Amino acid sequence: MDETPTEAGTGKPTSRRVPGADGISLHLLEWSHEGIPLLFLHGFGNEAHIWDDFAPVVAPHYRTLALDHRGHGDSAWDEKGRYEHETMVDDVEAVTDALGIERLVVVGHSLGGRISTLFAGRHPERLAGLVLVDIGPEVDPRGRMRIRQDVESNVAPTFGSIEEYARVLSLAYPAGRADALMRMARFSLRSRDDGRLELKMDPALRGAMGSPAEDAEAQEALMVRAQWDALARITCPTLVVRGAASDILSPETADRMVDDVLTNGRLAIVPQAGHSVMTDNPEGFEAAVSEFVLA
Repeated sequence: MDETPTEAGTGKPTSRRVPGADGISLHLLEWSHEGIPLLFLHGFGNEAHIWDDFAPVVAPHYRTLALDHRGHGDSAWDEKGRYEHETMVDDVEAVTDALGIERLVVVGHSLGGRISTLFAGRHPERLAGLVLVDIGPEVDPRGRMRIRQDVESNVAPTFGSIEEYARVLSLAYPAGRADALMRMARFSLRSRDDGRLELKMDPALRGAMGSPAEDAEAQEALMVRAQWDALARITCPTLVVRGAASDILSPETADRMVDDVLTNGRLAIVPQAGHSVMTDNPEGFEAAVSEFVLA
């Protein structure tokens, strides 16, 4: 496993490469090396630096890690287009095995939350704790429509500057903090030969999101069932975090998760935040999650 160290005590993570499933090379950030491992999993279209504000808060207490999913950030693209949820769960298994991690806490947002749920359902005995950030088995139709329209409107975008992409992100993340959007833009882009910037994310991922509506609905129905089934197998303390203005996780779904399905679940609602809770209201996110993982 290759590793690029940074200065100790700066709050900056070490960047390293680890093997995922199918031999694919994945990128991982590591803020600290001691304690129970805490693994962050980001959402669709994001990458590991989305956790830069919160990771240093828990780094003194946990071995703090954040993974780029395959096809995202600085992880390799899968030439065979294997981007199914179960394959990404396989990646988490491979990464934790490579790092010698037996038991851990997982924090997952959106897509990362669904991967976290499936991983926890497969291995309930390995989870010391779980945080699901604004995601549940069922996605609010409003949010699903918004994401689909965004993907279909720009399948392979390029940009003249980081600032240009940050302005685009401000439309998708209307409550996002300016500094967080600039960081998202900086770490999501790479230079092309013609001097323009393009997304690091594999275009095949955006193409999959734009699949025919009837296919997408059938796949989503299967995933909803798999998510509810996995939640019912989770026994560790679990925090469900919902942005008060979310169009992805409805109040009804969040309540059902915590009240009816999870063995040991609790709900935190973060004000002044939509779906991207940690970039919309970093202080509110920190307060909610710190109370859970640092108790």
